[in-house]
Amino acid sequence: MSYGHAVHKELREPSRELRRAIPEVYDGYRQMHAAAYAAGALDEKTKELIALAIAVSKECDGCIASHARGAARTGATESEVAEALGVTIAMNGGPATVYGPRAFAAFREFAEETDAQQG
Repeated sequence: MSYGHAVHKELREPSRELRRAIPEVYDGYRQMHAAAYAAGALDEKTKELIALAIAVSKECDGCIASHARGAARTGATESEVAEALGVTIAMNGGPATVYGPRAFAAFREFAEETDAQQG
């Protein structure tokens, strides 16, 4: 199991338990998330790339895994992800050189999985 799947697996049960404890909060978050990621002036892929860059800046492993998967599912290319992560490194410095490669590895993992499902 690699990085992206490992993070998802680690968080799966604690997330379910918290969602059961505060369902109204999670429902509100789900609604906001759906509205924020809906295609508009920016397409969903661009929004996932932005989210992935922010996840790296925030050093959030769960967010990185989630948005790496989102970027793969919305058709981002390896080059697009690499460039988005390059901007993250430019804006965030050293920590992004640690979390950026994690994001790139997670994206590659999910992109490979997405390609296998589609082909």
